[in-house]
Amino acid sequence: MIASDLRSGVERLGDMIAESRTIVPFTGAGISTECGIPDFRSPGGIWTRNRPIPFDEFVASQEARDESWRRRFAMESVFAADRPGRGHRALASLYRAGKVPAVITQNIDNLHQASGFAAEHVIELHGNTTYARCIGCGQAYQLDWVKRRFDEDGGAPNCTTCDEPVKTATISFGQMMPDDEMQRATALSQACDLFIAIGSSLVVWPAAGFPMMAKNAGARLVIINREPTDQDDIADLVIRHDIGETLGPFVAN
Repeated sequence: MIASDLRSGVERLGDMIAESRTIVPFTGAGISTECGIPDFRSPGGIWTRNRPIPFDEFVASQEARDESWRRRFAMESVFAADRPGRGHRALASLYRAGKVPAVITQNIDNLHQASGFAAEHVIELHGNTTYARCIGCGQAYQLDWVKRRFDEDGGAPNCTTCDEPVKTATISFGQMMPDDEMQRATALSQACDLFIAIGSSLVVWPAAGFPMMAKNAGARLVIINREPTDQDDIADLVIRHDIGETLGPFVAN
């Protein structure tokens, strides 16, 4: 069912939340746009300005690694200044109330943690851009260390332990999805009775399979996204309105 207007959609969503025991939110870039973080595919989005650098290209080319880090440093003011929006805060309220055991996210901005979710209850399918990791041994690095080495050496640094490249702790195109996160997301999707997909175009697989998985396991499915998705037809409720306005009423005082 597609909500005829924002008010009726919010009222129906409220009823579904009240009736549910276990809610699993699944978030995409759309939940963070009101925080000032651009999405990827919309006009003016990140990928309309810069071609994504695939993982194999990052590994093979120092030039690609340097360009990847230049782009990340250019975005630092955006990520450093962002704060959780109404959507993040609403989900955190449901988490504190015991309705939401964890959130599955495609986002890399750390805003769910900033809103009040414990880090272990944020399942980051595509990683996290607020720190870095060695692609060889997995050693974690703070971004200020990477920036300092980049400026001193004139290029992207390698790991001090194993000399393999260091990249943001995100999952790039062509990089293996994290096994543990995928397994946890699968278990949550199959165990919930309400699955809410928020701000995702639902076109990036395998992540886009989780709403369908939850629906097939018997959960009710809600999709909140400004644009239509390929899974609207199987959803119990579709709300095509601003995410902050839709979820704002569920932020606990």
